Amino acid sequence: MVFVPYVPTPYPVVRAMLKLANVGPNDVVYDLGCGDGRILVVAVKEFNAKKAVGIEIDHAKYKLALSRIKEENIEDRVEIIHGDFFNTFIGDATVVTLFLLTSVNEMLKPKLERELQDGTRIVSHEFRIPGWRPEKVVEVRDDSGLLHTLYLYIKGQHL
Repeated sequence: MVFVPYVPTPYPVVRAMLKLANVGPNDVVYDLGCGDGRILVVAVKEFNAKKAVGIEIDHAKYKLALSRIKEENIEDRVEIIHGDFFNTFIGDATVVTLFLLTSVNEMLKPKLERELQDGTRIVSHEFRIPGWRPEKVVEVRDDSGLLHTLYLYIKGQHL
């Protein structure tokens, strides 16, 4: 199992990630390591994604995300999977969001290449996917004025 420290993505960054991926009503958004579920909530409520799926290995965060989805009354469009994203099939995603370390992104690369369809948009917050060329790089400030870098990759166009 790989350890990634939990740092919630600030809401302005969440919105910028989903905007960068051009999320809309035909999209299935996967958040790998979904924490409290905030990306999933914003994806379906503000960007009208068809479906959002979060994968979370930490039991407490999984329970937190589940209760959040219930609270928001969006259980019909959001699924939270308690498990390891390395062992969970993600092939129906049209958008994948990541806030993982560069080393984890590198370990994840073969899975993304194997399971995702060409044209799938992958947005990574702060950390590059080594060996892939981003389609676009965007900087966004959060409410505290901190600068965040977002990388957009498109499966099939990264080499």
